[in-house]
Amino acid sequence: MRLLPPLAALAACLALPLTASTALSRPAPQAARQERAPVTILISIDGFRADYLDRGETPVLSRLAAGGVHAAMRPSFPSKTFPNHWALVTGRVPDHNGIVGNSMKDPARPDETFTMANDDPFWWNEAAPVWEQAEKAGVRSATVFWPGSNVAWGGTKGDHKVSGGTRPEDWLQFNQAVTATQRVNTVLDWMRRPAAIRPRFVTLYFDTVDSAGHEYGPDAPETNTAIKEVDRNIGDLVAGLKALGQPVNLVIVADHGMAGTAPDRVVWLKDIADPADFTTVETGTYAAIYPQPGHEAALEKALDRQHDHLQCWAKAKIPARFRYGSNPRVAPWICLADVGWVVFDKPPHKVEGGNHGYDNEAPEMAALFVANGPAFRAAGKLPSFDNVDVAPLLRDLLKLPPASDADGNDTPFRTVLKR
Repeated sequence: MRLLPPLAALAACLALPLTASTALSRPAPQAARQERAPVTILISIDGFRADYLDRGETPVLSRLAAGGVHAAMRPSFPSKTFPNHWALVTGRVPDHNGIVGNSMKDPARPDETFTMANDDPFWWNEAAPVWEQAEKAGVRSATVFWPGSNVAWGGTKGDHKVSGGTRPEDWLQFNQAVTATQRVNTVLDWMRRPAAIRPRFVTLYFDTVDSAGHEYGPDAPETNTAIKEVDRNIGDLVAGLKALGQPVNLVIVADHGMAGTAPDRVVWLKDIADPADFTTVETGTYAAIYPQPGHEAALEKALDRQHDHLQCWAKAKIPARFRYGSNPRVAPWICLADVGWVVFDKPPHKVEGGNHGYDNEAPEMAALFVANGPAFRAAGKLPSFDNVDVAPLLRDLLKLPPASDADGNDTPFRTVLKR
């Protein structure tokens, strides 16, 4: 891959969007530049597979990578959206952070099922996100749609009201209709505030690359178009920050990669076990399976054997490398499909396209990591690391003490951070 000019030339190469204000393109006065301390902005590009960076569609991200550091980052298992977004900001794997799937059940609330629309703190309180600890330390935080950022962490919900808990000082309820340009402009508007109420830690979330990957597949022209567009959005952000004279440490990540799927690569659970013996809480790239009461032995006999394109484990026998299976929210049985295959108990809405949730060590699941800013040396590509190492990095950037309960650490970054 031919690397483009370094980050210093970025502002000269980027054109601001037509929707940007005239004031945005004017450099900030020199005095304002000198007064501004660096902010930390954590950006998630949902579903941005690590090797998308090699496609020649990302001049902005490629410049940031060349002028800083980048890596193919390992997601946590399962390589799903909510478990991994929570792992990135808590430093704890899903088995320890409590968000063990996009859908899940808890023995303490057997009649409820967690979905991605759930903001009841009960489901989130097992691990604290970086912004909660930043707020306690007096570091003002703000989030644009990061999964879980709308939750009053540490609070309790009763009678349809939440009591107590901590949210970022500024946060927005997720709405997919809010465009990427509006999201970027929201962050830039926050940066125009007076220093006393200007966030020092910001998260920003883009979902279009994941949506295109699901709909069309990772190799489709439409997915490349989405990659190109989000790269332009990040260019708008970088140019806007430069115009404001705002130094920034950017940490740009993905939650997981993407693999192609097809209708001729489906495993049907009804061909393996009697549907009367089980229910599922999640299917697709893996199935989270519960035995019907009294049917435990029959289900075990059906699942605990070899299957084509599918591996099934009782919860206690899930391979240790997945770091998954001790949390009571993990289903009694997990059946993981081979990469590119899917497993269902009933006909899905759509199979052809792309999906994720596979073995977190599969190359197709590798996630983007790029970091650039005054805190980072231009060290190029780093060895792959686990995504739970990102939260310790953020704590370093925000000058917060290490978390004693973290599963990750800042070892991958110790030689590239300017101390």
